[in-house]
Amino acid sequence: MYVTGIDRGDGRQVVDLGVMELLTRQVDRVGVFRPLVHDDPDRLFDLLRVRYRLSQDPATAYGMEYHEAAALQAEKGTDELVSRLVDRFHEVARDYEVVLVLGTDFRATQLPDELALNARLANEFGASLIAVVGGKDQPAEAVRAEAGNAHRAYEVLGCDILAVIVNRAAAEDRDEIAGRLTARLPVPCYVLPDEPALAAPTVTQVSQTLGAAVLLGDDSGLARDVLDFVFGGAMLPNVLSALKPGCMLVTPGDRADLVIGALAAHSAGTPPIAGLLLTLDERPDDSVLTLASRLAPGTPVISVPGGSWPTAAELFSLEGRLNAATPRKAETALGLFERHVDTAGLLARVEVARTGRVTPMMFEHDLLEQARADRRRVVLPEGAEERVLRAADVLVRRDVCDLTLLGDPDVIRRKTADLGIDLTGVQLIDPASSELRQRFAELYAQLRAHKGVTVELAYDVVSDVNYFGTLMVQEGLADGMVSGSVHSTAATIRPSFEIIRTRPGASVVSSVFFMCLADRVLVYGDCAVNPDPDAEQLADIAVQSAATASRFGVEPRIAMLSYSTGTSGSGADVDKVREATKLVRERRPELRIEGPIQYDAAVEPSVAATKLPDSEVAGRATVLVFPDLNTGNNTYKAVQRSAGAVAVGPVLQGLRKPVNDLSRGALVSDIVNTVAITAIQSQGQEPTA
Repeated sequence: MYVTGIDRGDGRQVVDLGVMELLTRQVDRVGVFRPLVHDDPDRLFDLLRVRYRLSQDPATAYGMEYHEAAALQAEKGTDELVSRLVDRFHEVARDYEVVLVLGTDFRATQLPDELALNARLANEFGASLIAVVGGKDQPAEAVRAEAGNAHRAYEVLGCDILAVIVNRAAAEDRDEIAGRLTARLPVPCYVLPDEPALAAPTVTQVSQTLGAAVLLGDDSGLARDVLDFVFGGAMLPNVLSALKPGCMLVTPGDRADLVIGALAAHSAGTPPIAGLLLTLDERPDDSVLTLASRLAPGTPVISVPGGSWPTAAELFSLEGRLNAATPRKAETALGLFERHVDTAGLLARVEVARTGRVTPMMFEHDLLEQARADRRRVVLPEGAEERVLRAADVLVRRDVCDLTLLGDPDVIRRKTADLGIDLTGVQLIDPASSELRQRFAELYAQLRAHKGVTVELAYDVVSDVNYFGTLMVQEGLADGMVSGSVHSTAATIRPSFEIIRTRPGASVVSSVFFMCLADRVLVYGDCAVNPDPDAEQLADIAVQSAATASRFGVEPRIAMLSYSTGTSGSGADVDKVREATKLVRERRPELRIEGPIQYDAAVEPSVAATKLPDSEVAGRATVLVFPDLNTGNNTYKAVQRSAGAVAVGPVLQGLRKPVNDLSRGALVSDIVNTVAITAIQSQGQEPTA
């Protein structure tokens, strides 16, 4: 696939990133090739390499530098230039299932007719082409004409055009442009509105551009987007009224009043700013900087020797860039692409058959896509926890689901300000002061009246964030809940046992982990809830685990694990597994199941051929049910650590509505995946209020 434009300034990296995301959902091995590069670092390739864990040697990712290409074309002609680039491309193509080609950037290249060169390379590579047109600061009619001209130019040159994408269009013109182009052009046309956060430089980029000294600020603060600049020279009240969320205050370094006042406002969240830029090589004394660091820990304060106005000239020409050091911009870009491009329709036009393997990245991509397809609301009781806030940031940027965070809103706002996170649109509720508290107390008292719970006692209980969140799910104010990053498993799931309770037909609540290995996804159950299930419970766990696997695209072939395979062993533990297998076959004869069976015989075809040669499950099992919690928990952790598997879970099953627990060591990505899973679990239920 060849992504190219027609001129500079189209912000094409958003499309490059979106297409790479699509391709990595389909196939395991995607290569990247840029025909021509400048002599500066290729920031986009670095981003793709880090984000998509590419093993490709960077030296193979480009054809030649622009100055070499210009000299070769001048001396030996275009045919020789194209021939050499085609040879370089095929060196990459032979090692990958698909190659994403990043077209030339039209940046002072000294190459005549660069558009025609891109068209010819796409044809010689045998690549389908996506044409990107920039719409920044252009009227709708001009954008439509430019898009039509781009399609016509590449069509005349014989290209196989997959789509035309307009990027950075004015938000108010987006629908009109999309409608007109769809009616006018014979290929799909998509229009992405301009997103200020993508063009905004980070504090680090500002600092590097100006050669500024960093006086204060941690990595998180330096990664904040600078959405605007406010120049402060007036009295403090006037400056405070001019501050906007995400702005950087530029002021002479001797204005300690503005430094302390702006940081105090930031600490209060009114408004959260990106940081301060001090000019004139004036630096506050140590006492001021100490107070500043305590008022707003992590908030950047940087200093430059120049005056405010010379500094302004450099700042206003500065634009942010996608690179490996700006992962949050990448999330914003992908969210923008996925909201405005029919990704399923675009994939349908690409002749890329999905690989039979399911990699961890593919599994995670599919989770977000499924969650996004039928939007749900998930409540996160640990609303002030940093990892939860960072996960919420990703979920909002990727437009995965609606969120409710529980906790003191003032505390949450201060933490989001310190982290440089914008959670606009996320609902914040304080259980202690919420108008829902009395209603929930009365409901909980009714549910637990048989245990002697009064309304007065319930009023205290429901102020606990996990009880409050569970009651939100019960009452249809949220579709699911995810907690446990700082709470124990018992504290997270006990409220669901008391309030939501088990689904009809389920005898126990159990759990599974999705174990994402290098080439497949296995489902392990139960590894988190039931210490020593009996045969009846083990059968229920197997049936639930098969249903969960199927729900998430894993074809269920169930292995009931034991230390014995087939009829080779005996004893109480083996007999329990044998009885559970019999119960599953009686209740759900359509399920493919084998047991008792040892782990190696369940997953390794060569072992299965010896031990159970006629089994349709042995050697191919996808759902592995452990006989007890001790075995299951230790096995999943051993596989996770020794095989480098990504363990997603635990995912609870058997409840009437989805509540899921996190490990207290959960990473941000774990929380994102678990929230997506929770949203998907709720999609089979009736929509909530």
